[in-house]
Amino acid sequence: MAAEAVAETAGGGVHSTRVMTMNVLAPQYADPAARRAVLARELHRLRPDVLALQEVGRDELSALAGDGWHLAPHPRWSADGVGAVLASRRPFGPVTADPLQVTGRTARTEWCGAVAAELPLPEPFGTLLVVHHKPSWPYDYEHERELQALAATRLAEQAAAARPVRHTVLLGDLDATPDAASLRFLRGLQTLDGVGVCFQDAWSAVHPGEPGPTFGPGNPLVRQGDMPAVADRRIDHILVRCGSHGPTLRVSGCERVLVQPVDGVQASDHYGLLADLTLPDHPPGRWALQR
Repeated sequence: MAAEAVAETAGGGVHSTRVMTMNVLAPQYADPAARRAVLARELHRLRPDVLALQEVGRDELSALAGDGWHLAPHPRWSADGVGAVLASRRPFGPVTADPLQVTGRTARTEWCGAVAAELPLPEPFGTLLVVHHKPSWPYDYEHERELQALAATRLAEQAAAARPVRHTVLLGDLDATPDAASLRFLRGLQTLDGVGVCFQDAWSAVHPGEPGPTFGPGNPLVRQGDMPAVADRRIDHILVRCGSHGPTLRVSGCERVLVQPVDGVQASDHYGLLADLTLPDHPPGRWALQR
């Protein structure tokens, strides 16, 4: 994957964007100062245009803003100030949110929530709607994750109905593997409550058949953490919304990042996921003109 962010022509036109999601592990664990320093250096190197962070401390938001990021924090934060934030190098348009309180059990997962933020990008790319989705995390909360996936897609639909949106991307630590019902719903493989949607999985588009775990025992912070017996899981996702003729953006690259320690420091118990999204050769639903 080329180390370039938004592809912008001399005239200001935008043809692609780079998005990243990462659960950065709450700052009370495992030498947070060293881990955050590694994260800051790697973000400078990777140059994402849109960044979805989970398990970030509320007191870390000012540092992100000071580094030039425009922020859309999630609606709920834990009592000790841990939550999630969506960030962009360009200013957001309108932002809406949903706390995803879908059952009585979600009170246990203090900082679940979803944010839908419009990102006006110059033509020919057009407005991108970014949905940062963080459902409930416990293994046995798949019922809640199903309802929360429904709520997140409804939030996206409402935002897209209010103003013209060219593309929609949903990303985050979704706490579910690709075969879970909540992910099958998002990927268009099943319906929930009579509702059907379809998003293309960025990882599978580039690495078909490869497991690509983002959380598992190969990470020393997982072995050290509160889920020491966990098997490999791909639970961090970047998804591109499909219309009737498939995804509106092409996934030109998708890689796990911060997999290996940097200068002996493991950045998080999750690996990050980075994707480059570009305009297709011609708009979906139209035949290309022969030359």
